[in-house]
Amino acid sequence: MSVSHTRATLAEDLRRLGVCHGDILFVHSSFRSLGPVEGAATSVVGAFEDALMPDGLLLMPSFNLVEKRSETWNLETTPATTGWLTEFFRKMPGTCRSDHYSHSVAARGKNAAEFVSGHRSLEGYSSPWDLEPWGRTYGTHSPMIRAYRAGGKLLMLGVGYDSSTYMHVVEAIDWARRREKDPEAGFFYIGRNRPLLGEYWDSLGRVHRGRVGNAECRLSVITDFVDTLVAEVEAHPEKYYRGWPAKVGAP
Repeated sequence: MSVSHTRATLAEDLRRLGVCHGDILFVHSSFRSLGPVEGAATSVVGAFEDALMPDGLLLMPSFNLVEKRSETWNLETTPATTGWLTEFFRKMPGTCRSDHYSHSVAARGKNAAEFVSGHRSLEGYSSPWDLEPWGRTYGTHSPMIRAYRAGGKLLMLGVGYDSSTYMHVVEAIDWARRREKDPEAGFFYIGRNRPLLGEYWDSLGRVHRGRVGNAECRLSVITDFVDTLVAEVEAHPEKYYRGWPAKVGAP
């Protein structure tokens, strides 16, 4: 007989994993991986709030990953396509969302509205998903880069590294550095083998692993995760080549 998890037990699991009051926490998730939960998604979000608040910030992807993204985008109504929990989170009263047609982020907690503002800025790292009139997807004022620079944490809850937008951050930083060294080759954004990079990261022993409910989880410090993988890609670029360079712009 399966045991139902509660808001209290999930919050305790999160604390045991290493989630602390005051953290900035970016969560990629599979709701189903948690197993039975009394109160469903309401209890899950409540557990995050109990572990993080009053001074923490909870972030979830609220991406619009459909074919005609720019044509379907509406800040208030476009659904998140990144899982059932993220759509529930987006629709909760008090949740704020960044204004990006493709890679928006939803947030609750301390300074949430301010944290997700400015996603239309043209400062910072470029990527293939940048599109006018929206700003840099992984630019200076994107929630992803703000969490990276603020020492936030990345939680992979029941999902693998192939689901992590921070692998794209690694690619974007790598692309910026390659453009500085070789402008001629810099028009090609190179996708990386995310599962293989994830295996490398796991092998270093700097990730906290454990269960939240029934979900196998990994918790990492974002700056350590990103900077370490950027250095690994720079040292062994061919090893992690994914095989889909995207030409962005023209010489």
